[in-house]
Parts: sequence; structure tokens; C-alpha cells
Amino acid sequence: MTVLTNVLELKNYINGEWRSAASGDISVVINPANQEVIAHAPRSSKEETEEAISVAREAFESGIWSGKTTHERAAILNAIADKIEERAEELTILETMDNGKRKAEAVFDIADAATCFRYYAGIILHPDGETYQVPDNVQAIVVKEPVGVAGLIVPWNFPLLMSVWKIAPALAAGNTIVYKPAEVTPVTAMKLFEIMEEVGVPKGVANMVLGRGSIVGQTIAESKDVDVVSFTGSTEVGREIMRAAAGNLKKISLELGGKSPNIIFADADFEIAVDYGLFGIFYGAGQVCSSGSRILVEESIYDEYVKRYVERANKIKVGPGLEEGNDVGAIVSEAQLNSILKYIEIGKEEGATLAAGGYRLTENGLDKGFFIKPTVFTDVTNDMSIVREEIFGPVVTIQKFSTEEEAIRLANDSDFGLAGGVFSNDGAKALRVIKKIRAGITWINDYHPTYVEAPWGGYKQSGIGRSLGKYGIEDFQEIKQINTRLNVEPVGWFPS
Repeated sequence: MTVLTNVLELKNYINGEWRSAASGDISVVINPANQEVIAHAPRSSKEETEEAISVAREAFESGIWSGKTTHERAAILNAIADKIEERAEELTILETMDNGKRKAEAVFDIADAATCFRYYAGIILHPDGETYQVPDNVQAIVVKEPVGVAGLIVPWNFPLLMSVWKIAPALAAGNTIVYKPAEVTPVTAMKLFEIMEEVGVPKGVANMVLGRGSIVGQTIAESKDVDVVSFTGSTEVGREIMRAAAGNLKKISLELGGKSPNIIFADADFEIAVDYGLFGIFYGAGQVCSSGSRILVEESIYDEYVKRYVERANKIKVGPGLEEGNDVGAIVSEAQLNSILKYIEIGKEEGATLAAGGYRLTENGLDKGFFIKPTVFTDVTNDMSIVREEIFGPVVTIQKFSTEEEAIRLANDSDFGLAGGVFSNDGAKALRVIKKIRAGITWINDYHPTYVEAPWGGYKQSGIGRSLGKYGIEDFQEIKQINTRLNVEPVGWFPS
């Protein structure tokens, strides 16, 4: 196992150079499992961010990257994937220490990151463009071109993987990038940029600026030299980016919050439905945008389901992600911990029944980190804050319904529309219901699997645009129509 013996000194990467913040200002990055300092990261200024944007603009205009053939770009993306796989153990340990998640979760994230680079390396080698039969003696074709400079802003819950979901398609399409990792989880980002430098991504093509979202992120969103902004995070910040992007009407792709329903019908396999009900919310300590945080259970099995669910929830072992035997890791930061605990208090004040958990864990050394007992609320209604607002933690509500129509109504009574699940052994009913759920990512008798080949994104206030699959690269492309006249002769519109 890789052991971190020294505090890492992180730096920005601008125009192929590693740089500290000019002001010397730093943020302290801690391991949320024990609050040990693992890194110092620069807090960059507006001016440093603008320099990175200028560098990216110059690199794009030079054609040093966009001018490469798709085979040349694909070779570099595959080389990045190779290096990620070579350094998988190191990246896994750092991701676990940085975010607080279980090591087993980080293992999947790192493997998926390599897969994502390989997928986009492959997709740009596929046939592209279109031809049209149009009037006159004209050949009409449509081609796809890179947008230009892509601003990429990622969250803290999947630090490396969410970065790659944006970086891989942006680079595959031929763009240059200015990338900002989350301030609390920047460690594996620097390692990824070390890899990109090692495999020969040209200077100025990939730039990383660390710092506060209110400075670095805002500068990226406002800049007239940034052509597209891709952001994953809260709906509140997404609105701010949308407003800032209006300055030059830049393209935006926003993957935002969720409050996703998981519908359990009485004819579902009972133990499977309980199992996935737990997995849907407590995986990643509930710090997953698509978490099934609202479980809707048919009335006839509601009491039995709650009893079994609580019984199993109480058996979940919470602790440091690097320790064997733990089922759920740490909350990413003290601020997030306090936010979750506040929602738990709100739930009790609103009259919901606290059926399990609901408190910070401090015994057996857990007081050194940020841990919450998996929390279950019952007797909830759709007007409660804990049902309507994204908590982003290990807190679930379980609500009953009596008819298929009521289940659909409750599921869709939300400002969000990111994900949803249906559990039933009646295939026709399950498909009928899932088609009526207003959400972009859905499952039947399953929850949470994500595939690079398929689109990821939501309806309503859960965002704009899609990541992954062929849809993911389209966010980083412009579409151009080219018409070529085959019989070159005067148009004869005006007198000669």
C-alpha cells in the first residue's frame, strides 16, 4: 500500500509550468477520516486564472492540439489511460485520503477514469459528420469542430472521475482546457496533470488553476475567452454560472443536484428491494448526486419494509475508508458534516420520525474525523425540507403510497429530476412507471450503475446537457454546415 509520508505541496499547471500562487496564499487539505493534513494547495487569484485562460486561448488558436489528427489525439488519450492504470494503487490511496470514501469505491473510480479516456480515444476514430441532398447543384455536409477554450469545474464527491468525465471528451474533441478542481479535494487532480505532462500533452493545452470557486470558478464562467463551461455541483452554484455565462452567451453544461425517488412495489423481490434501497443512499455516504434519497414504498409492505430496512441500516459499519471492514466512509468536510446534521435537526422539528441514526459518530477514535450514523426518517410528507431539499449525506426518507398513480405523483413532486428507480417483478408495470418518472438517469430493479457509453444528466433543476457517451463529447463541439457548389457559374441575380 502507498503510504503518504510527507504533506504534498500542490501547484497550478499553466502553460506547461508548475506554479505556486503568486500571493503565497494556500488552503490546507485534510483527510476527513482523521483531519490530518495531507496537502497544501494554492489559492489562485483572478489574474492567475485569466492568465491560464489566455494561455488556453493562444494554444487553441495555434492549432497545436485541434490541428492534430484524431489518431494523434487518441494515442495521447490512450497513453493517459495507461498511466492511470500503472499508478492505480497510488491514485486510489490518495483519492481515499482526500475524499474520505471507502478504498473499494476509489478502486472503481480510478478504473473508470482510465476507461473514460479509452472510450473517448475510440469514439473520435468513428465516422463523423453528415451529408445532405439539397436543391441546386450543391453538396451540403455537416462537420463537428471543437468549441475552443473549455472551462471545467468539478465537485468533491468523485474528484478524479468527475474530472475525467469532462477532461477526456473536451480534449478528444480538440479543445484546450482551463480546469478547476474542488478546493477540498485537489490531490488526484495534480497527479492527473502530472500524467498528462508525462505523455506529451502540448504546453498550454491543459491548464489547472486551484482555488476558491468564488474567484477561480467565477472568472472562468465570466470570461469572454472561454467558449464553453462544464460544471458539476450544486443547483445554486449552477444558477450563478448560468448568469455569468450570459456575458458572451457561451455554451454551458450543468450537472446539478438531485432528490431522487426509489419506488418499491409490493410485488418486488423484498430482500433485493431492501438491499438496493440501502445501496441507493448509503453508497458514498450519500454524497452522490443521484442517490436514491426518497424511498417510496407500497402501503401493503411499508411497515415490514421499514422494519427490515432499519434493521440492516443499523448494522452498517462506518469508519475510515482505508480500514478493512468498514461499509461507509467519512463525510468530506466539517462544513458538509454540519450541513447534514442541521438537516437532521430540521427533519425532527418538522415532525418526521427518526427511525435510525441521526447523529455524529465519535466513539473508537471516530471523533478525529467526520462520520455520521446512517439516518432513516419515516412518517414524512412531501412538504418537508428533508424530502424536498438535497441533503447530500447518509440521510434517507421512507414514504408510503397506495396506488401506481400516487407513486408517480410523489416521485415527480420535486424541483429535481436527476435519477430514479423502480423495483417490481411486473416488467410491464416497472417500465410503464419508469417512463413516467421525470428524470434523466433511471433503473429498474437496480440502482447506481453508471456506464461511460450512456448519457448522464437530468431534467428540471438537475441541469442542462449530458455527460458521457456520444452526448458528452457533443457539449464540447460546434456544428458547422458547409455547402459546395458543384457547377461554378454566375448566379445571375443582378443585371450584368
